[in-house]
Amino acid sequence: MDNNKAILKSNSPYSATMTREQFLFHEVRTTAKLLHEGCSTEELMERIVSDNLFQYPTEKSLKRTVRICLRRLDVLDDDALVQAIATQPFDVAKQICLYAMMKQYRLVWDFMITVIGEKYRLADLTFGKIDINSYFSRLQEQDDWVATWSDSTISKLKQVIKKTLVENEYLDNVRATKLNPVWIHPILENAIRQKGDEIALSAFNCFS
Repeated sequence: MDNNKAILKSNSPYSATMTREQFLFHEVRTTAKLLHEGCSTEELMERIVSDNLFQYPTEKSLKRTVRICLRRLDVLDDDALVQAIATQPFDVAKQICLYAMMKQYRLVWDFMITVIGEKYRLADLTFGKIDINSYFSRLQEQDDWVATWSDSTISKLKQVIKKTLVENEYLDNVRATKLNPVWIHPILENAIRQKGDEIALSAFNCFS
């Protein structure tokens, strides 16, 4: 990376690492369960690798993903939410994982609030390529680092965001043209309010 790009990157809140990192619900939940059982990070890494708990083809990919999951849980900065990911029903755990993904990636945070949250605010449940495309066009105009990203990187990021929306039942499938209404679970709503993150509530269709 040349010096100019390095400066742009260091000045931007946005990152494209998500192209490799995805939503990873099964992996994050497995990691949270082991933490909840009292494993240290070393023990947890050993368990996941030796038993191949993620069913990955290589040890390298396993270790990399464990580190991603630990970072994502760490960014919640909330033991009760990590415990909820480990122990609550799938729909609750998934919603908390989505919030963790928002906290980890500014790209997802801004998308969920300015695009999805705004749709819910306006009671406009239409959703299409134009919504995702205009979000990225806007980002590229506003942020010099994002402006350097290749078309293939942007395309991959769009795919990750769409798949994440499907996994969390905002969309029925990747070709859906309508957002489903979602309801925030009280565990997450209370945690968001306690953290002073109320701005994030719109992403979960919560305006009270």
